[in-house]
Amino acid sequence: MHVRKQRLLTPGPTPLYPRSLQAMMASDIHHRTEDFRTVYRAALKDLKEVLGTSNDVLVFCSSGTGAMEAAVSNLFSRGDKVIVCSAGKFGERWVEIASAFGLDAVVLKAEYGDVVSPERVEQALAANPGARGVFVQASETSTGAAHDVRAMAQIIGKTEAIFVIDAITGIGTMPLDIDGWGLDVVIGGSQKAFMIPPGLAFMSISPKAWRFAETANLPHYYFNLKKEKKSADAGESSWTPSTSLILALGAALQYIKQFGMDKLVENAQLLARATREAALALGLELFAPNSPGSSVTAIKAPEGMDSGVIVKEFRTRFGSIIANGQGTMKGKIFRIAHLGYFDFADLFAVIAELELILAANGRPVTFGTGVAAVQKVYAEAALPKATVVS
Repeated sequence: MHVRKQRLLTPGPTPLYPRSLQAMMASDIHHRTEDFRTVYRAALKDLKEVLGTSNDVLVFCSSGTGAMEAAVSNLFSRGDKVIVCSAGKFGERWVEIASAFGLDAVVLKAEYGDVVSPERVEQALAANPGARGVFVQASETSTGAAHDVRAMAQIIGKTEAIFVIDAITGIGTMPLDIDGWGLDVVIGGSQKAFMIPPGLAFMSISPKAWRFAETANLPHYYFNLKKEKKSADAGESSWTPSTSLILALGAALQYIKQFGMDKLVENAQLLARATREAALALGLELFAPNSPGSSVTAIKAPEGMDSGVIVKEFRTRFGSIIANGQGTMKGKIFRIAHLGYFDFADLFAVIAELELILAANGRPVTFGTGVAAVQKVYAEAALPKATVVS
């Protein structure tokens, strides 16, 4: 009946940067040659620049979870007491990894849609003065909420503990001053704001964190930070790398450098704000209204409607792939992403689609209400001296 393009609107994987796709076509290159070493060194250098850190940055051929595991297995010992902030499915992943390696985890839980406050972290550190580390998600993508990483860092920096941040969806969607705030371990992933396919994980490691590696005694083999640093210093990866993804990363990093990481963050924040405004204009409720992040917006399904219906309608009617809720939130919320290669034209379309889906399922909608809210945010941010009529 009509042309229907597939559009990826999830918080990972995200839309791919076209020049990265083109770069992947040159992946018939051997990884133990000077040609590849040149590419690899450049990617590591640009990654440090984009992340804005002088700390060591390592790359692993894995999902982000591999780097999360590496942070635990390389920097801690069995029985170490740690503080784990858990406010969603990915916070629960930190709990599970800590448990798998025998750490003594003090878990600070928050309800889904809420966050763990810096004050609770401060209290937990005071009650557990021997704590060796604090783990948190910068952006808890399962709920659309974001933690106050800066405030937490100020508290943790006064202690002997290291601060380990899953910033897999935080990088490129929120300010993260790694050196200025004293963020000891910051973890990222390729399929998020870096706009390339899944398969690479990144980790920045502070001097304070490296000192922990000297005494840690947990077993590890593939994810070996010391070995990976030695290899990286020689322009190589310890194990066979994904040459195609490294080439793609190099192209994406060039784009981010030209565009500016601050602008990439601003783009995500504007799209997130516009999405929240659109949802409210359509009479919908936000799932994390008090601490909303910018990687993804989680919206409650209308009362009596399963969010899976909305997700399915996006896919079948328009070829748009959005995310359902996870775990206990499945069927209750749907999530629209903003990180990486998204622009306002994408958002105009997705909100127009949402209006049509709600109307098709018997929900009263005045067409254009949500889209107008997005247009208003865009006009105020991007049009010179725009006159916006409400």
